[in-house]
Amino acid sequence: MVKSVLIVDDDPTQRRLLQAVIEKQGYRVETAESGDAALDRVASSPVDVMLLDLIMPGMDGMETLDAVKKRLPDLPVIVLTASGGIETVVSAMRAGAVDFFVKPASPERIAVSIRNALKVQTLSGEVQRLTRKAANMSGFADMIASAASMQQVVRLGERAAQSDIPILVTGDSGVGKELVAQSIMAASKRAGGAFVAVNCGAIPENLVESTLFGHEKGSFTGAVGKHMGKFQEADGGTLFLDEVGELPLDMQVKLLRALQEGEVDPVGSKRPVKVNTRIISATNRDLTELVAAGAFREDLFYRLNVFPIEVPSLRSRREDVPALVRHFIGRFNAQEGKSIVDAAPETHALLSSFDWPGNVRQLENAVFRAVILADSDYLTPADFPQISGLTPDIQSRAAVAGDISPAAVELMTGGGEPAPVEIMDAGGNLRSLEDIERDLIEFAIETYAGRMSEVARRLGVGRSTLYRKVREYDLDVEGVRAAG
Repeated sequence: MVKSVLIVDDDPTQRRLLQAVIEKQGYRVETAESGDAALDRVASSPVDVMLLDLIMPGMDGMETLDAVKKRLPDLPVIVLTASGGIETVVSAMRAGAVDFFVKPASPERIAVSIRNALKVQTLSGEVQRLTRKAANMSGFADMIASAASMQQVVRLGERAAQSDIPILVTGDSGVGKELVAQSIMAASKRAGGAFVAVNCGAIPENLVESTLFGHEKGSFTGAVGKHMGKFQEADGGTLFLDEVGELPLDMQVKLLRALQEGEVDPVGSKRPVKVNTRIISATNRDLTELVAAGAFREDLFYRLNVFPIEVPSLRSRREDVPALVRHFIGRFNAQEGKSIVDAAPETHALLSSFDWPGNVRQLENAVFRAVILADSDYLTPADFPQISGLTPDIQSRAAVAGDISPAAVELMTGGGEPAPVEIMDAGGNLRSLEDIERDLIEFAIETYAGRMSEVARRLGVGRSTLYRKVREYDLDVEGVRAAG
């Protein structure tokens, strides 16, 4: 979604001038003529930045700023003033404004101010997210779950959080099972307690018992000190057993006893240790099949599967992809000091149509790579070459040519199908831009039956440029029209 800017100014001329400048920067603009109207607007739906005039009749700018900050403390507000009095500016900044400029300001100054405000908002949001995560307070409100299938996950998780009932979270690898477990804990009475995650499939088989249940000093070779296992680490909190289906059968017996008795037997200990630990387990495998094959204990399965929650794959919740992309852009902007505004509309369409076999984890890694390597304000399909098949080199060469738009270059990918215009020759080398361009124009002429106005519009070039290219490449437009 395009970032939105709310202009609050009682002068209609100033509103129109600011709106024209800001819309040219690619933002969505809304206006309000008074402080009361601005408060009503931000109460109805969120905006990303507010530009606020300080001198207005009725509720003035300072009163509006104070009211906005009480309702929406994280909304970045840029104040506008007709005079640059230092006292006015200081008062506004103390009241929570992130920046100011004196009217009339240059388009460059306005653009920089809005961009900096958005960057501050992103950094603030990332700090809050990390703070909640460190305190084990990341809840369902932090999840991107607009899709109906994810809303069902949230509803089940919120119900499960009301008790200590054992939960089994299932789903493909990379769908976010651990995030669901963390959200359940944050919504439970154990919120703020320890959240200990252990990947059962990553522990060497000879260390599983010691890792989960602990050991005493000297209990085996290499046990140079007493070790507290994961169950004891999570005492009073939640233990997340990821890939629980990978546990060896002998450890499944001890895990079942720990769940039933509420106590563990550290290796080498003479007496069991009581623990108060809530268990949430997860797997990407079908445990019923493992039970049938004798690879997983049936009694343990029933003990863990009291409250199952299935997390859907990303391809079954495509409507969440744009929001996830924006979330990851904001996070990586903060982490890497980048200032990517968003992904372009055609990029969102590309990412939403992809199947993502690696689910949210794969999307996260793809966006991370794109943010690091991107040179423009908006991520383009070329920033995702592993998905689009379009490399940044091809895009930049087309841009240098000046006659074919990025939209035309995007046609070379064929929308995920075999490309109608080949970009590689038989030897596996990149064809020349001239050859690719000729084939692309010829393909477009055939596709639109020689309707040159439509061809020019689809390729994003002027008709005079298109006719010049037709003459240069000696393309048969009339023959195509006759055949059509």
